[in-house]
Amino acid sequence: MKRLLLAVMCVAVLGGCSSARKQKVAARQAPVKVAVAPVQAPALDAKGQPIAHVPFRPGISSVTVENMAKKQGCKGGVGAGLMTPPGPVEVYRMVCDNRTIFQAKCELRQCKPI
Repeated sequence: MKRLLLAVMCVAVLGGCSSARKQKVAARQAPVKVAVAPVQAPALDAKGQPIAHVPFRPGISSVTVENMAKKQGCKGGVGAGLMTPPGPVEVYRMVCDNRTIFQAKCELRQCKPI
């Protein structure tokens, strides 16, 4: 029992020394300078219209829509993102490498290109 108590105390003492050392090392490091990227012009599609950037949200039928797009020659990008709220009818959008946009409407997981 004494050995167990001694082992627990050693771990506690060594753990405290370790965290104090990390704080000292962090305090000595120089502040990091953050570089600001220049503002880029908006990306344009094949017709010259600006492409709206919407945050990528995967949906239940994202993989199905990506496979449909692949069969029509659309590849690249982050994939098919959900454009509408999740529900029985969903609209997905995928930006291709050649800057065309592939869209599909899925009703109860039955998808058709728009």
